[in-house]
This record gives sequence, structure tokens and C-alpha cells, in this order.
Amino acid sequence: MHIVVTGGSGHIGSFLIPRLVRAGHEVTNITRGTSTAYTSGPEWEQVRQVTADREQEDTDGVFGARVRDLAPDAVIDLVCFTVESAAALVESIRGHVGHLVHCGSVWRYGPTLKLPIREGEGTPAIDEYGTQKEAIAQYLKAETARGGLVTTSLHPGHISGPGWHPIGPLGNLDPAVWRTLSEGGELRMPGSGAESMHHVHADDVAQAFELATRNVDAAAGEDFHIVAPSALTVRGYAQIASGWFGQEATLQSVGWEEFRRSTPTEFADASWGHLHRSQYFSIDKARTLLGYAPHYEPEAVILESIRHLIERGELGVSVPLAV
Repeated sequence: MHIVVTGGSGHIGSFLIPRLVRAGHEVTNITRGTSTAYTSGPEWEQVRQVTADREQEDTDGVFGARVRDLAPDAVIDLVCFTVESAAALVESIRGHVGHLVHCGSVWRYGPTLKLPIREGEGTPAIDEYGTQKEAIAQYLKAETARGGLVTTSLHPGHISGPGWHPIGPLGNLDPAVWRTLSEGGELRMPGSGAESMHHVHADDVAQAFELATRNVDAAAGEDFHIVAPSALTVRGYAQIASGWFGQEATLQSVGWEEFRRSTPTEFADASWGHLHRSQYFSIDKARTLLGYAPHYEPEAVILESIRHLIERGELGVSVPLAV
């Protein structure tokens, strides 16, 4: 099968494209050409690379035709962020492509009211990014329901893996958090520490996309949450991470106003975005319909990321890992 992947040099595509090649597919990767994949290997030598600026070509009204003219059997769209962009692609490939698999986001939902969150049971999104991802998912579901293009949307959690920083114990990318934990210092956390985050390894996300293309009948018209088997609370995450450096976590709960006063705005806003939502998702549907079987618990995902960053001198900690 010929599969076109848009944005295949990013987090997901770095693991997905080699999987597709190993499965025997012909793969074309459409990318802006501004970054390289996080993984290497002989599989990439078999991939056709096409350079295109999706945003600009959407504006020009030509991106969908570009994809259609590549004559794919299936399209995996990893870089679609608006309903207009999704609709333009669907209108161009309807009747020409057998299956479109879209990458959504768990931020399609807002703060949690009931755990775990099953598909369609979350609260409304609280930002434009999440609002668009939910709207795209609903648009695609309706497209398939009325007999149009066969579509599927997958909604990953906080994607992590070797090569980039994972969302940290406070729900942000502040490197100072890791220095504090590695040195046994006191970590000031906003809220109670019971707030949760749901990580997932990029290769497990890639697994789900591969399964969706393999199980078209089961995936048709559906949406799936793609996350690790469990989620981490702030307190649990900090305690586990401290142990990697041979330390015991010392945590102090503070109010959000106090946390914001002592935290750079960028990191404080990110913490609020993650911890205010406090999400934990069910993967029962993906397991049942797709056969999704994530290999990584969240702490294993994050440890792999942290180990890789330390080995490359990119984390800024002086204490070595004890695991």
C-alpha cells in the first residue's frame, strides 16, 4: 500500500515512517524540510521525500491536489490544525484515497469531571488549538457517516521520547525543575499534587497509526485516545523522578498566585494548561478495535527521554542518574 504521511519528520513520524516501511508499505513523506527525524536507519532510504509548506499551500489552495496527485492508498495527516485545512484536504482526496487518518490531541477536552475520560465524554476545550482539534474530529466523523471519505482520528497525550524534553512534573518544560529534583531540593508545586498528566511514547503513538491503517474497517469513522496505560499525578511523578537520582522528593504545595509570582510566565502558563485540565484517558476503545498495546508506562517513557537528554548534555543537571 502507498501511504502518504504529512509532517513525517516530527515526533510521531520519526517512529511511524520506519514502522510503515518495515511493514512493507511504499511511503511518501511530505515535510517542510526544516528539520530531520529523531530516528535514523536504513528504512529512511526507501522513503520518498517531498518538500512543501502545508500552511502556505493551504492558503494557495493547492495542498490537497498535491496529496491527491501522489496517488496514495491512504494518507496519515500529522500536521493539520484547523477545520478549514482538514476540509480542503478531504475535498481534494475524496473518491481518490481509501483512508485518511488524522492526528488530533487530548487537548480536544478541557478540565476533567470524570475519570477516565472516554471518547466523546470530555468537557469542551479551553483554547483555540483544542477547539480546532475537536472540531476536526467531529467533521471527519460526520464525513464518514454520510458515506464520504473513510476517516479516523487519533488523539495522543503528552508525546515523549528520546530527542526532546518531556512535559515535567509541574506540567511544563522548566529545566530548573529537574535540577531541583536531582539535587534533593524543595519543589514548590501549585495545587495539591493530585493533578494528573497522561504521557505517551512517540513509538506507541506510531503503533496506533500503523494499526489504524491496517484495520480500516474497525477504524472507519472512529476516534481514539492514544496514551500510556496509566497516568501520573504531580506528586507521584516528582517522587518517581527524584528516585532516578537517588533522592527523596521534598514537595511544598503553594497556591497558583504564589506559584506564578516565582515562575516565569511561559512555564507558569504551561503548568496551568496541563494541571488545570488534570486528564486521565481510557484506551479501552483503541485496545478493543485496533489491538493497541502500548509498550511504555509513563515513567518509562519519561526516563528514556531524560536519560537521552543527560547523555547529550541538554538537561543541565550535575547529579548522575542512579538507575
